[in-house]
Amino acid sequence: MKSVVMLFPGQGSQYPGMGLDYFTQHPVCRDTFLEADEALHEKLSETIFRGAEESLTQTANAQPAILTVSVAIGRWLMQERGVRPVAMAGHSLGEYSALVLSQAMDFPSAIRAVRARGRFMQEAVPLGEGTMAAILGADDAVVEKVCEEISAQGHTVEPANYNCPGQLVISGSNQGVALASAECKARGALKTVPLKVSAPFHSSMLRPAGDRLAQVLSEIRFLAPKIPYLSNVTAEEDRDADSIAPLLAAQVWKPVKWAQSLGRLVNQHPGVPIVECGPGKVLSGHVKKIERDRKVYSTDPLATLDPWFLEA
Repeated sequence: MKSVVMLFPGQGSQYPGMGLDYFTQHPVCRDTFLEADEALHEKLSETIFRGAEESLTQTANAQPAILTVSVAIGRWLMQERGVRPVAMAGHSLGEYSALVLSQAMDFPSAIRAVRARGRFMQEAVPLGEGTMAAILGADDAVVEKVCEEISAQGHTVEPANYNCPGQLVISGSNQGVALASAECKARGALKTVPLKVSAPFHSSMLRPAGDRLAQVLSEIRFLAPKIPYLSNVTAEEDRDADSIAPLLAAQVWKPVKWAQSLGRLVNQHPGVPIVECGPGKVLSGHVKKIERDRKVYSTDPLATLDPWFLEA
């Protein structure tokens, strides 16, 4: 058995054709894509493999698509390659992948929930009235203080994603984010990068989406995770089945404590390899910012998978 810490990416990691090599070569992956199609009563797999990039980028499609690819790869690693996760965490949307593979919720329920989640998040704020920006090279405390000051002036802007040391994403109204970005730059930030997003995710402006999602989640039966996973909201291990739904609903409009989660995982599991399970390699870069020498493996694409995973 190969003991690992498993991480799952969130929205933004999608790209047309992702997971196709897994689909064509491994039955357990193919079955996962077909299970997603059945749960949604549509050909999500066609959207992923042959759809236009514009269609896949839509929040309501991107979220179930990334979930499907991540779960398919995770199932293959765990069921056929002898990979044994000792802990899991997912970045925003990725938290649902962790919950499925830790057996805290079933896959059809998860994929229907994230389809609703994506729709609710998109509808919470009129298009063009909210945005996000990455603040690079500034202390978190500086960015937090700037957000407080700009918000006190009546412009919504809040810390949204604590990605890794030196990278904090802010979210809010267009003017709030613009003002905060300029002020962070004035106070020493190396760079500010406007993000191409359709809504101010993980800000209080998305609270209506969280309230709507809570209704959907209330109808799902959650179980205590069989593999420890860390909540984005608390950056702590959540073993209580009853707390999962409230935390997932809150996660929509509260900041993602990702850097804090990674720090905890790195400290609690010294020397254990970390696997980014799903499309993209962004999370691998986050890990390296926290512990440069930790072994980090990407599963995207299958053609470049490290031989370590292919050994019997």
